[in-house]
Amino acid sequence: MAHNKKIVATVGLCGSGKSVVGDYLVKKGCVKIYFGEITIETVKQQGLAVTEENERKVREELRQQYGMGAYATLNLPKIEQSLKNGKKVLIDGLYSFTEYKILKEKYNGSLFILSIFTPRELRYERLSKRKVRPLTRYEAVSRDYAEIENIQKAGPIAMADYTLINDSTVKDLLHKLDEILNQENFF
Repeated sequence: MAHNKKIVATVGLCGSGKSVVGDYLVKKGCVKIYFGEITIETVKQQGLAVTEENERKVREELRQQYGMGAYATLNLPKIEQSLKNGKKVLIDGLYSFTEYKILKEKYNGSLFILSIFTPRELRYERLSKRKVRPLTRYEAVSRDYAEIENIQKAGPIAMADYTLINDSTVKDLLHKLDEILNQENFF
């Protein structure tokens, strides 16, 4: 493990702002490894529509098949290749506590976990208005419960190295993010 490599993994509940943070980090030069891409690819391979219900089914099936560390394990080759190419890495969508432990063990000195927190009602409002895969309030609440209960999502959020509070503007969020990136000497 080379300690001059840098990896940031974003965690947070659906609608917290992980995509906004991720897009910003990509613009600054990070290679984005989106853990959820495996879910969407698998849904499509099964000939299903990309819906919250089908995504949940596939997420849980993959974890039954590969264990709770499925997404970390399945994405290790992409992470390794990006690091080998000298790139900074953004892991978007770290979910389970087992995935957290796998990544911390493998990349401890090179990895920091960034939790993005948005108050629940504000997340639900934003999710209902988003252009890609909007969720009703019922779908958002159901997804929160499923992700916390079935895939251990709360563990990485609780153990994050930093927590960004996203309850204002995008500009405010990115300002707070820059402060953390500077503190970590990430770029």
